[in-house]
Amino acid sequence: MILHTTEVTPLSDYRLRLSFNTGEQGEVDLSDELDGEVFAPLRDQAFFSTARQDPIMRTVVWDNGADLAPEFLLDLMHRQQGKKAV
Repeated sequence: MILHTTEVTPLSDYRLRLSFNTGEQGEVDLSDELDGEVFAPLRDQAFFSTARQDPIMRTVVWDNGADLAPEFLLDLMHRQQGKKAV
């Protein structure tokens, strides 16, 4: 099975509520991940809140073209929750 997100909800403080096609759900804090030319603009909370589920790529995207791989997001969610990746 190819991993992808099924729901994306932007939250305050650079967090996202995510659901994956594996059935896993949770929050991920991206505050330490917003570096570089593409991601730095997301430090504007209003711009960060444009996060959404892309219907084709099936992962998180923003209005400036930034996106994050679902594998990265799930791994980060596991690390932040203190879980080991399965």
